[in-house]
Amino acid sequence: MSECVPPEDAVEQYLTSRRNELADASQQNIRYRLKQFVEWTDEAGVDDMAEFDGMLCEQWKLARVDAGLARITVRQHMMTFRHFIRWCGSVGYVDSDLHEKIRIPRTTKSDRTRDDTIQPERANAIVNHLAQFSWASRCHIVFGLLWHTAMRTGSLRALDVGDFHYSGSDAYLAVSHRPDTDTPLKLGDEGERNVTIANSDLADTVSDYIEYNRPDVEDEHNREPLIATDYGRAAKTTIRTDVYRATQPCLLGDCPHGESESTCVHLNNPDKAGSCPSARSPHMIRRGAITAHLDDGVPKEIVGERASVSADTLEEHYDARSKEQRRQNRLKHLKKGFRHQ
Repeated sequence: MSECVPPEDAVEQYLTSRRNELADASQQNIRYRLKQFVEWTDEAGVDDMAEFDGMLCEQWKLARVDAGLARITVRQHMMTFRHFIRWCGSVGYVDSDLHEKIRIPRTTKSDRTRDDTIQPERANAIVNHLAQFSWASRCHIVFGLLWHTAMRTGSLRALDVGDFHYSGSDAYLAVSHRPDTDTPLKLGDEGERNVTIANSDLADTVSDYIEYNRPDVEDEHNREPLIATDYGRAAKTTIRTDVYRATQPCLLGDCPHGESESTCVHLNNPDKAGSCPSARSPHMIRRGAITAHLDDGVPKEIVGERASVSADTLEEHYDARSKEQRRQNRLKHLKKGFRHQ
């Protein structure tokens, strides 16, 4: 370890080494986290990776804590950092066992819940913002439908124009498994269902999108995709980008990360939208929507059918309600139907 290796150079080499094994969004998240690390080393006067030992690694963790990050976010940053240090050890920039000395904060289920979902207040504020400034745009119906129906990205992408049914006050989406034309459902035929759109404003939005804003295109199988670009059926990455952009916090108020609208790379470059620390993924929208359904008192079996998820999976991975939220839900049902004195 005689050669001086600046942290910035080590980070770039590490990212290059992982370029072919990471999805774009994952690489952007890692780059963002390690960018914070590089900035910290500049402030701390650390100009050589060889300076890193257990104490210096601990100081970086404490710097993340002092920055006011949520516990789960600190954990994510430190897991990325440990993987980076492990790589540095493998190429001789630091001691090969240094990564074993990095302490990763433990998190509780409630910690994880707060960070990997979206709260109803925020989701509804986003819907209202899109209705005011981007009415019936693709982004509007993508976010609106994901939040209202709790469906998977693949299910949304699989929809055709003809799968939207709207008559009088009744609106629904017919979700179908069509693997032969490149729109399979995760659960195959078992994932097929009709999903009610119970919000009339959302039904009107979808109707207006189809009539006025949807590109008049077919996909390579001569189907008319509901979620469309100028080139055909939208890719999953396009849908993810729409969600990332819709959930950027600066669209609703001041940026919590100190960025300005004119210079923020996440806001002005669609390819970078997913690396915004506060942006939310479609899976987070799905998890938040399922929790919101349950918190509104919708029975689990109904939520499971609507979102195409088993009761066990729903309980283990999607139900983010607190103990008190669950008690309040039970109380509502008891007040309605409990007759014992």
